Amino acid sequence: MRHYVGLIHKDDASDYGVSFPDFPGVVTAGGSLEEARELAGQALAFHVQGMIEDGDAVPDPTSLAKVMAEADGGELTPIVVSLGIS
Repeated sequence: MRHYVGLIHKDDASDYGVSFPDFPGVVTAGGSLEEARELAGQALAFHVQGMIEDGDAVPDPTSLAKVMAEADGGELTPIVVSLGIS
């Protein structure tokens, strides 16, 4: 099982957005934190399944410490999304 870091962010006039540093361009959003977390797991699983089907290499997870050290500031809440791949 692999565990990837997602970053939740929220602007005043928007939903909770989630992005994945290990997968640039994979983003999702939800109206609540719980919905954002749920949709994050679905979005990442869908993207990684497509990578596997296409024969693309799935990157190894970056550690939470490294992700947070490289974050662009702002108010970010990290979450961990687990995928059943090895």
